[in-house]
Amino acid sequence: MTKYIIIAIIVLIALLVFGFMVRRKHNKEIERLEHAKQQIQNKPILEEMTKVKQLNMNGQTEEMFENWRNKWTEVMDTHMPKIDSLLFDAEECLDRLRFKSATAIEIEIKERIQQSDEQMSLILKELEQLIGSEEKNRIEMDYIREQYRMARKTLLAHQHSFGSAAIPLEKKMEQFGPKFDEYDQLTESGNYLQAREIVIKLNEDSQLLLALLQDIPSLLSDVQYKIPASIHELRNGQREMEEQSYYLEHLEMTDQLNMLDEELVLMKNSIIELEIDEVSTRIEQMKDEIEAFYDMLEKEVMAKRYVDQYREPTELRLAEVTTITRQTSDEAAYVQQSYHLPEKQAGIPQVCLKQIETLQKRYDLVAQRASEDQLAYSSLQDELTLISSDLEDLYTEQDHFSNSLKSLRIDENRARTNLDELKRLLHETDRMVHKANMPGIPEEMDVRLEEAEEHIYLVMQSLQEVPLNMKLVDTYLAKADKCIHEVHAKAKEMLENVLLIERIIQYGNRYRASNPRMNQRLLEAEEAFRQLRYTKALEDAATAVEEVEPGAMKRIEVLVKDDAWRS
Repeated sequence: MTKYIIIAIIVLIALLVFGFMVRRKHNKEIERLEHAKQQIQNKPILEEMTKVKQLNMNGQTEEMFENWRNKWTEVMDTHMPKIDSLLFDAEECLDRLRFKSATAIEIEIKERIQQSDEQMSLILKELEQLIGSEEKNRIEMDYIREQYRMARKTLLAHQHSFGSAAIPLEKKMEQFGPKFDEYDQLTESGNYLQAREIVIKLNEDSQLLLALLQDIPSLLSDVQYKIPASIHELRNGQREMEEQSYYLEHLEMTDQLNMLDEELVLMKNSIIELEIDEVSTRIEQMKDEIEAFYDMLEKEVMAKRYVDQYREPTELRLAEVTTITRQTSDEAAYVQQSYHLPEKQAGIPQVCLKQIETLQKRYDLVAQRASEDQLAYSSLQDELTLISSDLEDLYTEQDHFSNSLKSLRIDENRARTNLDELKRLLHETDRMVHKANMPGIPEEMDVRLEEAEEHIYLVMQSLQEVPLNMKLVDTYLAKADKCIHEVHAKAKEMLENVLLIERIIQYGNRYRASNPRMNQRLLEAEEAFRQLRYTKALEDAATAVEEVEPGAMKRIEVLVKDDAWRS
């Protein structure tokens, strides 16, 4: 029984704790809703509406004021008391632990508070918009009226600068008067928001008017005076240059300047009609086009100076290179009697002769057109520059070719000198081999010496051919050089090995009596030596000595090198 009582007590305590926590949560929510209601009541609606009373309470302002007051009264006299009543009902439900009913009432309170808050915020926003519109209108209209007065003053004081555009500008200014009157009427009647629209439109129109007043004088000056003056100057310059035999038809200046004149008339009409947006852009383009014409005329003047200055030097250089080309051709023909030239190199003189003939024709055409005024000097300059460049390229090619011809004799002498050196080295190698103290010369060495002799013979034969083919000579000479130096190195190596074998055998003789095995190995080495198998003899003798006395070979090699150095 006691057990059930304890359980009941625990359950009761748990329910009490749960109820306390739930009630506490609802109490916090009711406090939050109460605070939200007070925030709505504290919105400065009355203060802002008091500011409105300082405005003209007519028309739109009066209507809006009455609408705001009715809405505010509805919120304060209807919605707020209802919310107070609902808050009281919610607290009563909590006292009776009717949490579900309290939750439903709280939801209704939230909705009413949200609706009231939105309505009050909208009233504040519209109040701020109205009051702000009145203040903005007043400040901006003062600025617009001042700008308008300055614009009229500028137009009257500098009417001559605006030319025929002055009348359209005056008519445009006259349009401001009715707008000013309309604004004043709307303001006096309390229609501040409608007046705001007038202010915005007047601000746009005033900015456009100021831009016209600022830009039109300079645009008219460009269209009526500056650009026509430049066109006139270009026409005079063109005429004077043509009288001085300049060829300018390729520039097509006359037609294009006439088109600019026609376009200026249309642009002046556009300015008078106050349509200046495209005119401003086109004027800048015209200035660039006129500047380009000046540059082209200046280019022709500079080109004439270039042609006058370099035509004669180019003619002299052409004659000089022509002479050099013919001399080089004659030299090549003479050299080819003694030396063979590759096909491509042998054809260079004829190619150069054709090139110099073509350059001569091109120069003659330039000279003819320069004297007959049939071509623009800029084109003549370009062609003369190309001719000069091609001449120098041709001269460089001739110079390289001539040097290559001269080098043939030098190459021949060098080849003969190298041949003599190779002969001497081969003779020295042959004498060194045959005079050496050894049983005989291996067959391989004889073959190598004979091969070297054959290479020498081929070089000598190639040097006796007419015409002489230096490329073939150099090929044979390179092979001979390689072969003879290799056989010389092999001969030296063979002689050193022979000497080394003798020293090894002499060194090993001290062990023959006591070491039969070594005696046998040395006998085999001596037999290979007598058979001219020097490499085999060296291997056998060295192995025999190293088996008995490791490291002996290094000492013997040192002794042999000392003997070779002394000899």
